[in-house]
Amino acid sequence: MNDQHLHAAESLLQDAVYQARARQAAGVGLSGRRLDQPAPDVGCGAGDLPEEALELSSQGVEILRKVWPNPLGPVAVDRVHEVLENWIERQDALDRKRNHFLRDFRQANGFDRRDYSSEVASSFEAGLERINAEANERLQQSARELLRAGEFPDHPGEDDFSSA
Repeated sequence: MNDQHLHAAESLLQDAVYQARARQAAGVGLSGRRLDQPAPDVGCGAGDLPEEALELSSQGVEILRKVWPNPLGPVAVDRVHEVLENWIERQDALDRKRNHFLRDFRQANGFDRRDYSSEVASSFEAGLERINAEANERLQQSARELLRAGEFPDHPGEDDFSSA
């Protein structure tokens, strides 16, 4: 697994999230609630649930073909879909964590960062840095999972271990 494939897998994961967010923003999320209905009184603005119906953009399809130039079999496709769905959920949770941090910090310290003392500003930056580092680590982990999901053939006897 080289860095180029890892970066492409990360881009594919991000494309899946962007497409899910676009569908969620259009009001066709899993909750069934549409934009013309009243918003709930609580929440962080990230919606009820992540939209998981997988659909890639044309750029996502191009990335998919770069990562796996040969078509994947049905079992590998299912494994890849599972990793993409899991990433959409993980990214949603990480975004909620970031939103909740921002909300809580701003409620405690004010909304105008120009008014923060250097200590408060450092605390703010450290909190965001911690959350962003976790998000990057999870993205890389999920990209490795995605690459592994498409590595193995669908049928027994087609892998390197069949001659044993």
